[in-house]
Amino acid sequence: MSAKERNLPTHRISRFSKFASLATRVAGSVITEGTKQLAQGNRPKAKDLVLTPQNIARLTDQLAHLRGAAMKLGQMLSMDAGDILEPELANILARLRSDADPLPAKQLNQVLENSLGINWKVEFVTFNFKPLASASIGQVHQAYSDAGDKLAIKVQYPGIRKSIDSDVDNVGTLLNIVGLIPKSVDYKSLLEEAKKQLHDEADYDREADYAIRYHDALKEHSHFVVPKIHPQVSSDSVLAMDFIEGVSIEQIEGYDQSTRDFVMHSLIELMFKELFDFKMVQTDPNFANYLYVEQTCQIGLLDFGATREYSDRFSDGYRSAFTSVINHNEQGLNKALEQIGFFSETILPDQRQAILNLVTMACEPMLVDEDYDFKASGLAQRLREAGTILSMEQEYWHTPPADALFLHRKIGGMYLLASRLGAKVNIRRLVEPYLLSDS
Repeated sequence: MSAKERNLPTHRISRFSKFASLATRVAGSVITEGTKQLAQGNRPKAKDLVLTPQNIARLTDQLAHLRGAAMKLGQMLSMDAGDILEPELANILARLRSDADPLPAKQLNQVLENSLGINWKVEFVTFNFKPLASASIGQVHQAYSDAGDKLAIKVQYPGIRKSIDSDVDNVGTLLNIVGLIPKSVDYKSLLEEAKKQLHDEADYDREADYAIRYHDALKEHSHFVVPKIHPQVSSDSVLAMDFIEGVSIEQIEGYDQSTRDFVMHSLIELMFKELFDFKMVQTDPNFANYLYVEQTCQIGLLDFGATREYSDRFSDGYRSAFTSVINHNEQGLNKALEQIGFFSETILPDQRQAILNLVTMACEPMLVDEDYDFKASGLAQRLREAGTILSMEQEYWHTPPADALFLHRKIGGMYLLASRLGAKVNIRRLVEPYLLSDS
């Protein structure tokens, strides 16, 4: 077994004991460091005692080893709630996005036998036991089918589905105990939504269904490539699909401006199509879910586990919201956000205004009929800072409906990618076909 390969604890009790020992070690470290600081005449903040390099390393290592919900929740928090977490913790969680320990070969073989039968190897000419990528819920292997097709095989970690609820609760408790979530945050509803999302993502039959639907929906759009699913070597915990050769989407940062603009134009155009035409949105903007195929100038879409379906009411609410922002109609925006379900009954007028301002800022690229420079504008960073002020300084943390939270995660991810690539896109032209004409 390599240094990085470790058997994944699959039983709830063994997983809980890992969390308990981690919490104990973090607490012990806090007491030791606090005593030392007090002896030196300092009055340390609890946060500084928790976020020592040793504790950060412990947390990262343990979540990477447990994988599953523990790691996925970390990923979700690092993207969705970066503005409510300390930067140090957000950085730890961001690092976990693609750094899980791979499964040992014996445990991997057991999963494949359980899913595809004891003679699973006869389906493949070759199967590479070394994973190409390890993530939170599973790892990806390369194989060639009996028919000679080059495949990417997603194999789910054993016991992940059974451990989701308890793992999410344990991580939430851990983060709360060590004081890394502000007291005003309604993190329990976030955790419940994380559980639901994780159960969806752990259902590979569901993901296969969405991949097929996207394949059909985009067959006329030649600049996208959606891998074909191979159902005969798939199950609810093994997913086989065509292998797409390409470079990771971040690598095109060094390509010419027109290529970078084309990629972001295509992805943002797709996002509006998802919301308004398909009424289904792949809500995970993790950069690892996209590839660029240089030979054909196509964008590969790789992961559909986080796909959500949206109602007409929700979709129309955003249509009204975008139209109102472009027409500088704050009353219309307020009504649209109410339709989406944005405002709690207890919201104060200044908090409501802060939300309206935040949404207006998020729509800034739509306000000009020209190429919007995402890098120069610093919009992604400004949105994060505005969210931080709202949640921290004004003691107000508002959790919008789950559907909105996941859509915002997608929009925010697109803005971050556009900024990273230095892309310039005319967003106004992309959203215009969907706007209301009588507002």
